[in-house]
Amino acid sequence: MSSILFSTARLDLHTLTPEDAPVLKDFLVKNRAHLAPWEPVREESFFSLEQCQQRLTSNWLSMESGQAVFLAIFKKNDSAMIGACNFNNIVRGIFQACHLGYAMAAQYEGQGYMTEALQAAIQHMFTQQGLHRIMANHMPENKRSAAVLQRLGFEREGLAKSYLKINGAWRDHVLNSLVNNQNT
Repeated sequence: MSSILFSTARLDLHTLTPEDAPVLKDFLVKNRAHLAPWEPVREESFFSLEQCQQRLTSNWLSMESGQAVFLAIFKKNDSAMIGACNFNNIVRGIFQACHLGYAMAAQYEGQGYMTEALQAAIQHMFTQQGLHRIMANHMPENKRSAAVLQRLGFEREGLAKSYLKINGAWRDHVLNSLVNNQNT
């Protein structure tokens, strides 16, 4: 297992290496039906060990180039991945912003784990990565995601029509952002 990037009261957040592909595969397979309504249609190969290794290799390259931060969420002292939070499309210069995506295993929803993980991860992105703005979008019917973002202080900025092709259909998304007011 890769080293812990940081911890919270109940969680450890790791950056996974290609050697951690079995951990990622297990999470994806176990949560395939649960996450399907919120994700693109996935080919069967997406869940293969080889594809997981390739994605983790690609993730490392993106992290090394400063374009992303990919974090796996674990309960303290547990080897089973329970969720993920990813900061993608990091843009520097005058923008200093990124997009946030996240997923939680079905059995751990509603217990505050995602809010706890994202509080720590966002703090890391603001203080260690020096970002000014984090954007996170969700489908209007995804009430759990909306609630997490609201608890974290994200503000609704609008609605994007036919924003992403999710589960085989173009779906509207609520646009939200969180601004680092400490970094002016």
